[in-house]
Amino acid sequence: MLSQMTRRLVLDTNVWIDWLVFDDRSIAPLAAAQAEGAIALCIDAPCEAELVRALGYRFGKVALDANAQAACLARCRALVEPAWKPRRVALRLPDCRDPDDQKFLALALACGAQALITRDRALLETGRRWKKTLPFAIATPRAWAARRPP
Repeated sequence: MLSQMTRRLVLDTNVWIDWLVFDDRSIAPLAAAQAEGAIALCIDAPCEAELVRALGYRFGKVALDANAQAACLARCRALVEPAWKPRRVALRLPDCRDPDDQKFLALALACGAQALITRDRALLETGRRWKKTLPFAIATPRAWAARRPP
């Protein structure tokens, strides 16, 4: 059960990869907030399926074997809020320039997220253009950490 102070967030695939594969320092504020119970992370089947595909990619010199991929996916599942219920909201989401990114907008709306965390340019541009219309922010990990409520 979420407290009134817990904020829901959606992470796009690249942010998940930064967290699960590279333990990127820019993710530290998200990891700390999650560990404190200040945020709840949400994922759904389409977003998880993309993460599974991405974990199979080669990241420069880094390639994960099947066991490492399974461990990353298990860690993701352990970090997310397990039982969020989709909301039905009568709001037409903007069309993202990259149709593959639309699922993240839909998830953020369905789970009642306060923010979608991404480094994706198309999503960030959508966030800027639709800032006054969207019920959630679209921000980079660094921008989210800078604006994180106490």
